[in-house]
Amino acid sequence: MVVQSRLTRIVIGCVALTALAAVVTGCRPESEATPSSSPSITMKDQTPDPSATPVETEKPQADFEVPGACEEIYSAAMLAQLQSANPPLNDPGVTMLSTENADLLEIIHGGAPTLRCSWGQPSEFGLATNVTAVDADQEKAVLAALPVAGFGCEALGDGTVCRIEQKGVTLDDKEYTRGETHYVGGDGLVTTAWINFAPEGYTEDIVATLWG
Repeated sequence: MVVQSRLTRIVIGCVALTALAAVVTGCRPESEATPSSSPSITMKDQTPDPSATPVETEKPQADFEVPGACEEIYSAAMLAQLQSANPPLNDPGVTMLSTENADLLEIIHGGAPTLRCSWGQPSEFGLATNVTAVDADQEKAVLAALPVAGFGCEALGDGTVCRIEQKGVTLDDKEYTRGETHYVGGDGLVTTAWINFAPEGYTEDIVATLWG
């Protein structure tokens, strides 16, 4: 009888503990992950600083303006000489480039304002010139690229003129002379490629006409 009485008290005690645990559990919040406080947000002052220097979004435009017509890049005397020695001006069949240098071609055909002029008919006798507006960085790139490509350079006016010349023999055993003469300065680039036709003072005349 004593044993049964003890078992009865143990069962009653377990029931009481179970009920107490249920009560304690029922008092807990549904989620312990809920933050005890809301995070703070720091707002930056959007008022512009009057002392701050504005950032330039566009490069300044070059001072040099490319002429609108080929006749404008020569003196009257040089234009008359070219018209007499090797016409016509800008024959549509002449496809010769004004340079074969890849660095210069990238500048000429990279979207900068440029004017193309050629003299002669499609043959092994003529020349082609481009007058292109460039910025200071492009001028430096030209002056760095040409000596590496074998050009000889010297001062001309306020800029630099670079030349290269080559002699050879065609498949028909005909001798030829070809070359390139380029000027860079004053926010401009003048590129000229020629074959068997290199009028004396040609580039110098263009420089004097355009930059005085």
